[in-house]
Amino acid sequence: MTGHWVHTWVSMPQRAEPENLPPAPFTRDDVVLADTTLRQTVFVSVGGRHLRVRLSNAFGGAALPITAVSVALPTGGRAGVSGIQAMTSRPVTFSGRPSVVVPVGAQVVSDPLSFDLAPWTNLTITAYLGEGQATNQITSHPGSRTTSYLLAGNHVTAADLPVATPTDHWYLLSGVEVWTGHATAAAVLLGDSLTDGRGSTTNMNNRWPDQLLRRLRSSSGGSAVAVLNQAAGGNRVLNDGLGPNALARFDRDVLAQSGVRWLIVFEGVNDIGTAGATEATQRRVADDLVTAYDQLVVRAHAHGIRAYGATLLPFGGNGDYDDPAGLRERARQRVNDWIRSSGRFDEVLDFDRAVRDPGDARRLLGAYDDGDHLHLNPTGYRALADAVPLRLFEGRPLPSHFGFR
Repeated sequence: MTGHWVHTWVSMPQRAEPENLPPAPFTRDDVVLADTTLRQTVFVSVGGRHLRVRLSNAFGGAALPITAVSVALPTGGRAGVSGIQAMTSRPVTFSGRPSVVVPVGAQVVSDPLSFDLAPWTNLTITAYLGEGQATNQITSHPGSRTTSYLLAGNHVTAADLPVATPTDHWYLLSGVEVWTGHATAAAVLLGDSLTDGRGSTTNMNNRWPDQLLRRLRSSSGGSAVAVLNQAAGGNRVLNDGLGPNALARFDRDVLAQSGVRWLIVFEGVNDIGTAGATEATQRRVADDLVTAYDQLVVRAHAHGIRAYGATLLPFGGNGDYDDPAGLRERARQRVNDWIRSSGRFDEVLDFDRAVRDPGDARRLLGAYDDGDHLHLNPTGYRALADAVPLRLFEGRPLPSHFGFR
């Protein structure tokens, strides 16, 4: 059977902060998810007739024992529901067994499973942990913008979980792959909360990557492009924040993903905004970001991946990032000038121009601002998606020797 594996959905693994652990009674006495069914829904980008599920223990403080896993289509095909279409439910196995133990720091890939998965649809993954994980350090993705469900006992095959506890986080789940034709490839979006979807609507999948996916759906050949959102709120390029820094996680979150042909780099505002508001500090941050972007391009090109750079958005009026002397704004402008003019990225996405206020370039356009003058609302995220030329997702990968410099 000709073809290859391509990730159709991912979430960036990170350690669950105390406030983002599973709610009581699913976290107690340093044991998490004991005798618990965990039902989670994800929005896939490309389809296929075979799939694999990836579970991560990247940040777990102990081995992760998974008792059983199943996949199904959710009731009504919608996110945010606890029910599944029972006739679509299929058990997931690992080397032919229904259970698996994931070592500390590792991930596990399931066996291929026959499952007719259409593109641009929701998929529900249900897991049961009998013993639970004997630690309160677990792998999660707090900014799911999608409701998951927790229920005591083994309900992996249950058609509905009417008394389950809802929580707007993902746990343990890091990816879904599909077997598809060689023409299908993935674009990885490396970012922070603006890509993770802060300001978007829970269970509506209206982050800018989701809206880009919908644009691709209506274009010729768009069904062969997977959009992979490898972003997390608070993430930075240079230093760890919420999750490892972009340079440190690049191999895991970009190069190790299946079928990647394109990369979009859209982060750096948190590096500027969390650094001290002095001229020397901001000049150093801007210079270090430029060096980091150059490194990401070199590493992408070494694997034949086209690298696209997005300009950083304005934050004028934000109480945390905007400083009276405008030093952080000057750093943002220096970084954006380099992104636009250096020629290091294969293409530039001018997101700054797409959403800034024409009357005050230091601020977001009011119609796009979610209210904190840093993040966007769904309309603003639509503007970002519209600013991405769909022609960028055509053509073959770069030769691996591209970009000698």
